[in-house]
Amino acid sequence: QVQLVESGGGLVQPGGSLRLSCAASGSMFSILVMGWYRQVPGKQRDLVASITNGGRARYADSVKGRFTISRENAKNTVYLQMNSLKPEDTAVYYCNAVSGNYDIFWGQGTQVTVSS
Repeated sequence: QVQLVESGGGLVQPGGSLRLSCAASGSMFSILVMGWYRQVPGKQRDLVASITNGGRARYADSVKGRFTISRENAKNTVYLQMNSLKPEDTAVYYCNAVSGNYDIFWGQGTQVTVSS
């Protein structure tokens, strides 16, 4: 089992920045990919960014050039640096981890609100 705890959400003005953190614990040896998803009410949960154990990252087109995902393996922590935030980035952001057996783990989510 893997436990994921997100932090760093909040209210920010358009054009501002936030950094989300996801602290992982448990059977981390089995985890191959970690990522961030987001969801707004009434819509599906969509991938924002993911990063492999080898450091390969991929991003949703809507956040390329504005968001950066990174991981600090020694701390079992994944970050999402979000710059140039837009109102349409408003959502609940969820941390995600996928094991080599394709088990999927989720955090509890953290709210990000971009509004003036």
